[in-house]
Formats: sequence, C-alpha cells, structure tokens
Amino acid sequence: MWKAMRRLYANHSLLMRLSLLLPLIPLLYSLLFVPLVPNNETASSTSEILGVKIEKNPPQSKLTELGVSAWSTWEGGPMKIPWTFKAKETMYLLKGRVKVTVDGHGDDGSFEIGGGDLVIFPKGMNITWEVIEDVKKHYNLEKEN
Repeated sequence: MWKAMRRLYANHSLLMRLSLLLPLIPLLYSLLFVPLVPNNETASSTSEILGVKIEKNPPQSKLTELGVSAWSTWEGGPMKIPWTFKAKETMYLLKGRVKVTVDGHGDDGSFEIGGGDLVIFPKGMNITWEVIEDVKKHYNLEKEN
C-alpha cells in the first residue's frame, strides 16, 4: 500500500509541475509555428499570372519607397470594359475587387485582384476589366525615355 501511495504522490507531483507549464504552451506554439512579421504588417506574397505581377499586402515601406500616395487616383463602380495598356502600369488597389481577363486566354486567363494588391501590367497587354466591387486605386504609368 505504501508503494502505491508513493507512486500516486510522485505522479501527482509531476502533474502539478507540468500544469505550471500549461500557460506557456500558446507562447511556445506561436514562437515555433507562426511566422514572424515585422512592424505588425501582414505578410506579403508575390505571384505572376500571364505576365501580370501581383504582390498581395506589400509592406508600407515599399509603398512609401514607390511614392504610391503621390500617384494619380481612379475610382469606379461595377462595369466591364476592354482595356489596352499603352504603357507599363503599376497600380495599388485601396479597395474593391476586379476580375481581369487577359485577351486570348479565355477563362484560363482570368484572375481577381483587390484591395491591398500592388499590380503591374506590361505595356501592350489587352484585357477585360470587370469591376465586381467599387474600386479605388492609385496608379502610375511608366514614362518612356
């Protein structure tokens, strides 16, 4: 009986010590498995679709470096129009959602962009621009030398 009591006490003591670590589990998990993002910014990701470069959630430092706030602004409601880029255009969508269809690619050439996206369209690209949700964007046209 004494052996059983000692074993029970030893197990109880170990469990008590382990229970003191329970509050640390979320912290350890976040340090080990959640990516760290500086300055409380959301992580950005970059992709390219049919020659269109899209960066989702670029860091504020990049937007400042590009001078986005000084660029021209365009706003528009729901519409669907064909568009040809006469120059390389970089845009930063402040809000809204747009379905872009690159000519000559059918449904395989469609993708969506939206608020928080930094997008670069090459000169000469033909698209259909379909505003799904009211859009506000800053844009910059590359000047030719």
